Amino acid sequence: MSIRRLPEHLVNRIAAGEVVERPASALKELIENAIDADASRISIRLVAGGTDLIEVTDDGCGMTPADMALALERHATSKLPDEAIEAVATLGFRGEALPSIASVARLSLESRMRGAEGWSRIVDNGIVTGEGPAAIPPGTRVRVEALFERVPARRKFLRSARSEYAASLDVVKRLAMARPDIAFSLEHDGRRALTVAAGETLPDRVAALTDRGLIENGIGVDLEREGVVLGGIAGLPTFNRGIADHQYLFVNGRPVKDRLLTGAVRGAYAELLARDRHAVVALFLQVPGDLVDVNVHPAKTEVRFRDPALVRGLIVSGLRRALDEAGHRSVQRPDAAALELWKSEPTAQASASPRLWDSSPQAFSPQPTGNVDAGRYDTPSVVHHAVFDRRPTFAAPPPQARAEPAYQPPPETERYPLGVARGQVARTYIVAEAEDGLVLVDQHAAHERLVLERMRKAMSGGGVASQALLLAEVVELDEPACDRLEARAAELAEFGLDLDRFGPRAMLVRGVPALLGQGDVVGLVTDIADELAAFDEALSLKERLDHVAATMACHGSVRAGRTLSVAEMNALLREMEVTPHSGQCNHGRPTWIKLAHGDIEKLFGRK
Repeated sequence: MSIRRLPEHLVNRIAAGEVVERPASALKELIENAIDADASRISIRLVAGGTDLIEVTDDGCGMTPADMALALERHATSKLPDEAIEAVATLGFRGEALPSIASVARLSLESRMRGAEGWSRIVDNGIVTGEGPAAIPPGTRVRVEALFERVPARRKFLRSARSEYAASLDVVKRLAMARPDIAFSLEHDGRRALTVAAGETLPDRVAALTDRGLIENGIGVDLEREGVVLGGIAGLPTFNRGIADHQYLFVNGRPVKDRLLTGAVRGAYAELLARDRHAVVALFLQVPGDLVDVNVHPAKTEVRFRDPALVRGLIVSGLRRALDEAGHRSVQRPDAAALELWKSEPTAQASASPRLWDSSPQAFSPQPTGNVDAGRYDTPSVVHHAVFDRRPTFAAPPPQARAEPAYQPPPETERYPLGVARGQVARTYIVAEAEDGLVLVDQHAAHERLVLERMRKAMSGGGVASQALLLAEVVELDEPACDRLEARAAELAEFGLDLDRFGPRAMLVRGVPALLGQGDVVGLVTDIADELAAFDEALSLKERLDHVAATMACHGSVRAGRTLSVAEMNALLREMEVTPHSGQCNHGRPTWIKLAHGDIEKLFGRK
């Protein structure tokens, strides 16, 4: 077959395949054009996630009728005044976006310059169908309707309207985050979904679009090296999330997703976060134009640096310096009623119930031992402890996490594979003596596995029992996260998590799994939403449910740093011995290790 030139309409459709993958891609190009037009206010309207309608209105410089005609031709742009493409300072510069979108949708372009009359031009899937005067305020309005309607092979690969809307919302957030000097508003299906005012500080804009708690739990980043400037805000290590979707990276005001940058963030937090947790950051790099190539990807979501090591080192150093300056700070989530939850409660010296690992109120209540001579320990018979109930809305009372002397003789080590508890190290590791050596147990990792196996067993028996909250708790999330939770509400109810939608950006928690006993409701629901975002489409139903169960088990397990009684330690060891897979936690880490007598003797040179 001989070589031939492709027709213009087919060339535009091929370009659309590179630039316009989905409604969010088209929306990104239109917003970038509005930003480059020096707009101070950008309004976006979507219908059905952008598949039926995308409308972007700005108050920028506008265009003349002649410029509008040129803007709809391929490779026509005002953003390259000369041939120095490496010195481009605008977001869009290829000149492919508008003709590509117009080739696969009905596009209406209206624009007016200040002091001139407005003009309109309509293109229907690559064919100009009309033009004429338009009554609009100064600026530009672009309407894209029925995207891919005449390209069924492309339209059938679009996801649901809810998923497309989530992708479009993410695009708006990232572009709005980069320009706090511009006001943005987003309306979806007739309802206002997002509004940010112009003139906000960068930390305020980032927090408004991510999590308001980032203001109190974030630290500023500011570092310059060899002409490259790094700024932004980074969350404390304890202010983390279950997926990396809450990391926002910008190069010269352009949102990017670059492996080098995400790897640098992971490296900076490497020693401060668990492997399955991710930092919340918004980092802004200012790089001289001759040191970065923004023309790598058609959608300009990737960049290439002339000196990648310099950029990576700058990010790692900047983040670590900021985290070092934060010192001992940890995440703070103050609550208006928190101070009222401190109370003094009498507790008799006691030994715990054998079934300490049940979530029932009786399991965590100390039982009097009867004939105990408290005077031998030089302590009063009743001790007042300050106890803080971190989850007052649960039906169960707070756990009595206190260490008491073991009044009864300890059990014989020969009877148990994991031995008997002899103490606790760093309030994290249980030290047990077995017949053939010394056993160290990570109490959080071990209990996490036990809770997961209980939940799996309960699921096979018909579902996990739910424990109603005395007061339903409202958990604020972004709209796509609420959509995902609402869509899976029936499945989550099988795990005992009773959720209802409470407005566009909040979920109402009425009940939690009874097996968890205690926990952070907000953290639990937030992490489940993150799990669904990461695995909802890629995994089967059973795999998704396993991820949800593992997340719940992590929140419902005994935390490191909690003091356990001897009876509680032994109860944990006994349950581990009869629970399958108890040798590793839900994340694959070991729950216990053993030092045999021979190993200990070698350490001391006895063997």
